Amino acid sequence: MFSKIVETVIGPKKEWRAYKARARRLPPSYRTTIDAVERYLMYFGGGGDGMAMFGDLIDLFEQGAASGTPIREIVGDDPVEFVETFIRNYPQGRWIVRERERLTDAVARAAREEEEGAA
Repeated sequence: MFSKIVETVIGPKKEWRAYKARARRLPPSYRTTIDAVERYLMYFGGGGDGMAMFGDLIDLFEQGAASGTPIREIVGDDPVEFVETFIRNYPQGRWIVRERERLTDAVARAAREEEEGAA
């Protein structure tokens, strides 16, 4: 079951294995960071353009490692902001953004209805 979910979210197993192999070849600090970013994406923002998104992510980290760019220069001071900005480049993977907007709108609507009912 999990493999079916992974395939749906990120694409074919062969591409995923190639991505993971590339990630394992990164220097330790880059590998730790990309693993953390990947985990966040899987829980909070991946989908739709899965392999394209992960392909671009590994390219970014490989280029950073090759040029000796420090991790903080790649992800900045706020890793969550980095990932959220990264996700915005993949509209099909923005389901979490849409859900956050729906949640905010629903609560605002409920609060307005409550205020109108109390008046």
